[in-house]
Amino acid sequence: MEIGNQIKQLRLRRGITQEEMAKHFGLTAQAISKWERGTAAPDIAMLPGISAYFGCTIDELFSLSDDTRLERIQNMIWDVRYLNPADVENARQFLLEKAQREPDNGRPHELLADMENHLAKEHHERAAEYAMEALRRNPNLREAHAELTEAMGGKCGDWNADNHHALITFYKDYIARHPDCRNAYVWLMDQLLDDDRLEEARHYLHTYAQIDNSFRVPMFEGKILWRSGDREGAVSIWTQMLHDFPGEWAAWLTMGDFMARCARYEDAKSYYRKGLEIMKPPRYVDSLECIAQICEIQGDYTGAIAALEEELALDASDWNFTTGETADAVRREIERLKKML
Repeated sequence: MEIGNQIKQLRLRRGITQEEMAKHFGLTAQAISKWERGTAAPDIAMLPGISAYFGCTIDELFSLSDDTRLERIQNMIWDVRYLNPADVENARQFLLEKAQREPDNGRPHELLADMENHLAKEHHERAAEYAMEALRRNPNLREAHAELTEAMGGKCGDWNADNHHALITFYKDYIARHPDCRNAYVWLMDQLLDDDRLEEARHYLHTYAQIDNSFRVPMFEGKILWRSGDREGAVSIWTQMLHDFPGEWAAWLTMGDFMARCARYEDAKSYYRKGLEIMKPPRYVDSLECIAQICEIQGDYTGAIAALEEELALDASDWNFTTGETADAVRREIERLKKML
């Protein structure tokens, strides 16, 4: 058994005899010998104690491959709503060590960012609950409004707090070093548009159009017109976009987003449905989440519940997600909406 070999290596590394280890755990030296020879294995309940004894993680006891550990960390982030602090620290230590060993591998830092954002989401959820309770108890607590807005990603109205200068600066420098990275242009232009830096957005769109001929070019052309106040021109460009890219599901979802942003909710729902209809499996659930939110805004809680139940079914059929936080989060939303009926 691999765990037996690992226990033997850890024991020898620390200069501990089988008798000393056996005495610590209240066992016989023969029991330790059987573990190390692979004829027996420690009870699962002993694993935390053994890992603490050797100063290692349980994963290290099993000598898991790096790829397996990376997969387990990703699954932990996806499937667990509130992460265990000990699991987080173990994952963080492993990822930082792997990143140091493999300086050209960006995956460890990508997972670190994913995990830290997951923790930030946890903290924001709790912060929102605390701030709401504070305001229920005392409506005159001014700072509680600020904390609630920050926790829920709202707008505070202060330019210095809401602008994307730092992120824009990063992506401008990134594009200067990686001028053919299409995704970077998309992220940069969205930040510029949200800050109404339209001339800069036009500049980068001109460059982007030279390396991409997808629906995203007219999409951003329309976005720039929209932010400049020419909504009719924007809708005209987006309508032509759908004509030119009828089989591109993301184009239909994009049109749904634009319709939702200008409160044309019925149009938005039809575009989201079209995008979902032409999407090939495995399908993403974004359309259904958008439809559920629109239905709730409209007061149609039954419709919102139906969209979320459809999301659960799609997650199960296309992604085999039936347990864990991916499914549990949707179930919580359904229960919340049922209480509003």
